[in-house]
This record gives sequence, structure tokens and C-alpha cells, in this order.
Amino acid sequence: MTLIISGSGLSIENIVSVARHHEEVKLDGEALQRMEKCRAMLERKIDAGEIIYGVNTGIGEFSEVVLNEQQVQDFQKYLIYNHAAGIGDAMPVDHVRGAMLGRINVHAHGNSGLRPVITQTLIEMLNKGVTPYVCEKGSVGASGDLAPMSQIALLMLGEGKAFYKGKLLEGKDALDRAGIAVPGLQARDGLAVINGSNVLTAMSALFLYDANNWLKQAEIAASMSLEALKANMRPYTPRLHEVRGFKGAIRSAIAIGKMVEGGDLKSGKVEHKVQDAYSMRSSPQVIGAAHDAIAYAREQVEIELNGVGDNPIFFPDENMQISGANFQGSPVALPMDMAGVAITMISVLSERRMNRLNNPALSVGLPAFLTKGAGMFSGLMLSQYTADMQIVEQRILSMPASIQSIPAAADQEDFVSMGMNTALKNFQILDNAYGVLGIELMAAAQALDFRDYKFGKGVLKAHEVVRKHVDFLEVDRPLYKDHNAMKALVKSTEILKEVENEIGSLG
Repeated sequence: MTLIISGSGLSIENIVSVARHHEEVKLDGEALQRMEKCRAMLERKIDAGEIIYGVNTGIGEFSEVVLNEQQVQDFQKYLIYNHAAGIGDAMPVDHVRGAMLGRINVHAHGNSGLRPVITQTLIEMLNKGVTPYVCEKGSVGASGDLAPMSQIALLMLGEGKAFYKGKLLEGKDALDRAGIAVPGLQARDGLAVINGSNVLTAMSALFLYDANNWLKQAEIAASMSLEALKANMRPYTPRLHEVRGFKGAIRSAIAIGKMVEGGDLKSGKVEHKVQDAYSMRSSPQVIGAAHDAIAYAREQVEIELNGVGDNPIFFPDENMQISGANFQGSPVALPMDMAGVAITMISVLSERRMNRLNNPALSVGLPAFLTKGAGMFSGLMLSQYTADMQIVEQRILSMPASIQSIPAAADQEDFVSMGMNTALKNFQILDNAYGVLGIELMAAAQALDFRDYKFGKGVLKAHEVVRKHVDFLEVDRPLYKDHNAMKALVKSTEILKEVENEIGSLG
């Protein structure tokens, strides 16, 4: 398959396919014509001596400094040198590839004014597996992701570094080995590569894809715990949620209902309380709220993926350019802060159910800490400690970054989105979430082994998958291996794929 880039229709799934699975990319013919038309307009304006921000002026606080003809030729190179100012370890390859794809889609609108050869070079790099070395930290999310995008732009000069066939090489060497010509940077080219929030947006797209899969697995874990705790399943009747109207809650109630379908709990053969605790009874409302938050964030991210995030922006049909702030990352940063909070919230809910499984006062007849030998053995007592530690870290990371602006550039850039901080911490939140949910899944499987009634078809399949990775805890053993195995299982989505193969999609 080849993904045609036209400036519209780019989805989160497209980002995943190209960034992680190396789907080939091609520029739409009409998009190329738009880019050529825009570049021709820009060159006419340069020849006429018009003053254009970032073309024949400095940038930021230096925007009032007009450059002479010779300076215009060199400015793009020094712009990239100056802005390639990141710090830290190499950004994951999929984050960089996603950012490159997003930037290509911006260019495809034909409003950026750069030479099309720059965009074509980015496409060649994606298709031939040349991935620039980019430091993880340095962007404040306005004017775009300048520092990381500048490390990508260094390759346009045959400089910087890049990964190619598993090796980190000098940029020119990587391009030569892949058979990609160095295009160089002329007027406008450099700024047109870097002046958008493409890194934080690509990272957000990848996070949202993973977060949706994690939430579906949270419903799997909830279903297993509900079966083990003899929950009253009437609160999961879709009609209850339909009268309130939240889409996420309806979706979640249906998913959990599918998981327990075919079991004695769903059919009413198991005695249950009239009304359960909130962590059991309100799972659809809480997980549903997270689904709705993720859905809103997805909508905002996909608008950004398909919009013109650049500065200045050129309008060839009107022979006009406008310098503004379409690089500002706040429209993505704000909903993505909420998305990270949503994952933390569901992790807290998961831990509360795990607590009920462990606590003999709350577990409806399960042995204390899910062990046969209480006293001699401690069972899953310490597993809860491990979950709690991760949740505290998630809570610390859930402080919004979008309110943390620090003015920069002599107060010319006096409000920035800090969206890169949001993107970075969201992946840390999700990493902990894999661990927390893995522990609930392990505890729920242990609890189910103490019950003697028939479980739902989805729950049975989930239990089966857990037991491929972690054995029943007959006697105490070091649990760090089990915790890490379960975390890896959740991250791999194996349990989700197996369950959905068995009972159909969970949403």
C-alpha cells in the first residue's frame, strides 16, 4: 500500500502505519502543483523586494531586521544551525517519522512557499528509512517544535546525524547510502521545515492510538475483576447509559457486557449485592469519560494533522502572505493534557478494583491477598504497593503542561504551549498504566481461579492469555518477573487481539 499525501484526510492510523510500519508515501500530483504555484509567487515577491518575515528578515525579536541579498542566501542555514538546540537522548524513530509525515502534509496544502524538492526529500527519507537523529527535549511548542524539527532540517544541508538500517551515521553518509541527494536550503526553505507543532502532534497521535487500545484492555481487566467479585451486572445495561447520553459510557457498558456474555454472572445464576461499590458499579461512566476525552483529543489532533501549521502562510490565489501564529501548539496541548489525565484516572479505578480483590473484607469470599496460605504466604499484597507507586507518579505527571508557559526570545514569544512537555509526560503516564493494568489482570486471573462458576466467553479467553504469561501463584515467589511479564503483555496488546478474535470488537 502507498499513502497519497494531499494535505487532507490524514488520520492517526495513517501516522501509525507510516511511523511504525513503514508504509510508503507519495505526494499527490495536485498538491505538487499547488506547491509549485506558491513557490513561484514567493520568488516573484522576493525579486520585487517585498519584506517577508523569515525570508528576508530575521526571526523572533529580530523580525524587524531586514536582510540584504547575500544574507538571504545564507540565512536559512544559520537559522537551522541556531535552532538545532535540543538536548537529551535520541527521540524514538516512530516519533520522528510521524513528525516528518505531518510536515509533508502541511506542505501539500501549497501555502508554505518552500521549494517542492525539500518536501520530496522528506518523502524519500521516509520511504528509504533515513530517520534524523533528534534530541527528545528542547521544544516549547511554539513557534512550533523548532529545536527537534531543526535537527530534521539539518539533513537538507547534508549535516546532522541519521539512523539508517539500524546504524547512527553522519547525515550526509546516511543520505548517500540511501541514494538521496542533498537539496540544500534556499530562501524560505528552512523555516518552512521547522515552523509547526509537528513533533508534539505526531507524538500525540501515536499516544492516542495506544491509549485507545489500553482503554479497551482496561475494560477487559474490569470484566475479569467483576466476574471474580460477583458484581451486579444490571448497571451495565446499555439502556441505563443511553438515557444519560454519554457516548463513551454507552460504548464501555456494551464492551464489558460482551466480555461477560455467556457466563453465570450475566445470566443471573450467581448471587450478588443489590448495589456494588463505585469502583465496580460506575466503571462504564468512568471509563466512558476517558473514551470521550480521548475522542475529543483525537478530533483536535487530526485537525492539526490536516491543517496549515506554519508562519508565514502564503495565499497564491490572492497574491498575499500573512504572518501569524498557526504554529501555536495550544490547540493540541490542552486536549492532550486532558488525555493524559484520563489514563491516570482509569489507572486509579483499576487499582481500586485490585484492592477489592486483595481485601478479604471486600472480596466476597476470596482468600486474603489471593493466597491459599495466608500468614505463611503474602500472596499479591506487594503487587498493590507496586501499582500504588506507579499511580503516584502518574498523578505527579498529570499536572497540565499547557499552563506552564515561560516567556522566551526577549518576550517576543511570551506565551508558548509547552505541548512537547505534554507529549513526553503522556508516554510516561501510559508506561505506568501498562504496569498498573497488568497487575489488575494478574490479580483478577488469580481470583477467578478460586471461583467455581462459569465465566463469560471474553473473560475466559482473557484468563487463558494471562496464564500463558504468568502462572497461578500457588506459593510465594519473586513477583517482579510476573509484573514485568504482565506489563509487556498489556503493551503488546496480545490479550486485546485474542479477546477481540473471540468475541468481536470492543469498540
